[in-house]
Amino acid sequence: MEDAKEQSHLKRTLGLPSVLLFGLAYMAPLIVYGTYGVLAKASHDTAALAYLLALVAIAFTALSYGKLARRYPVAGSAYTYTRQTFNAQLGFMIGWATLLDYFFLPMVIWLIGAAYLNSAFPHVPTWIWIVAFIVLTSALNIVGIELAARFNIVLMVVQLAIVALFVALCWHYATAAAGPGGIAMAEPFFKPHVPFAATMAGAAIAAYSYLGFDAVSTLTEETIDPKKNMPRAILWIALIGGAIFVLAAYTMQLAHPGVEFKDADSAAFEVAKMIGGDIFVSVFLAGLILAQFASGISAQASVGRLLYAMGRDQILPRRIFGFAHPKFKTPAINIAIAGIVGLVALKLDVATSTSFINFGAFLAFTAVNLCVIRLHLASRQDAPKGERMGIVGGLIFPLIGAVSDIWLLASLEKTALVLGAIWFVMGLAYLCWITRLFQQAPPEVAI
Repeated sequence: MEDAKEQSHLKRTLGLPSVLLFGLAYMAPLIVYGTYGVLAKASHDTAALAYLLALVAIAFTALSYGKLARRYPVAGSAYTYTRQTFNAQLGFMIGWATLLDYFFLPMVIWLIGAAYLNSAFPHVPTWIWIVAFIVLTSALNIVGIELAARFNIVLMVVQLAIVALFVALCWHYATAAAGPGGIAMAEPFFKPHVPFAATMAGAAIAAYSYLGFDAVSTLTEETIDPKKNMPRAILWIALIGGAIFVLAAYTMQLAHPGVEFKDADSAAFEVAKMIGGDIFVSVFLAGLILAQFASGISAQASVGRLLYAMGRDQILPRRIFGFAHPKFKTPAINIAIAGIVGLVALKLDVATSTSFINFGAFLAFTAVNLCVIRLHLASRQDAPKGERMGIVGGLIFPLIGAVSDIWLLASLEKTALVLGAIWFVMGLAYLCWITRLFQQAPPEVAI
């Protein structure tokens, strides 16, 4: 009996550095350059400030994730925390909203990669690159190819090296171009003529780069001393990622002030050529595509795994979504479905697609902050003195995080809000059906 209980838990082998590496690799720091042009245009050339504002919301939300990971030291997510703290129905709706991130994230990754390859090889149509990404990535995932941890380490080193070189070249170019008068150091952060609403619209897009800071919460059962290390890891991943994004956007604005690009979807390609010539462009493009490709494999695999879990637990039709390939032992149908959905990228641009998946992310982030507030209000008298959150950590900080996330949600472009609302209503209708008009609790997804 004791052995069975012991086997029900994963082995704790990950220290704080390993968890940090996983989170940063999932975020892919080079993504800051993948969306820079779209963000600069949406924010009226206040990209650095937009990243900073997004970091404020993400940092307070990261604190809430950390508190919940400490309270529930098992593999978790916004879906799990909401279900545990509120009820199964609300948990289902947050899970449904989060499904947006999983389902459409591969599409955005492929779209960004295709945009940059099209800039490098303009005679090859964008749709060919998108289809090539989908076919190759789907084939690798179906046969069960996995990226080992050592490849994540190599990939992280390459990405950070390219970011550091990009920052240095931008700084060198900006100082050389400024001449005797010097550069206006505060210019990227202070533009009095730009409406705050425009910067917030940019921040709503900038938040896309932070997606994945919370992914390490799924490693809780494999982390040494999770009550101590997991909250630290989640916060540090958000802060380190934010520092990289703000610095990269800041130096890009110094080197290329304004929002005039040949193609906003691949603006960093143009800036890279301007500051480093053809050699650096080649290095940058190779690094970006490598990061995008690896990220696409992981994102599509996550979609397949989530849909398989929902099929296995009969939230979705088990015959289709609970199918595992008899030879490769992978959710082949789900992976193919994710690839087919990726074809939607042929009709969308980067701005709309990133805003669309951010709709689900902001709802999930808001729910996590509200979970902390509810726990604080419910247990401030009953909890042992050592486990009480305090009014600052249990109420004020998560309230700031929730308000910031809702503000970012409201700042998304109208098309994304409409599509997100339609998705949410579809989820509500489906919940009504599987619970027989809320007469029973929805099945729990065990991921």
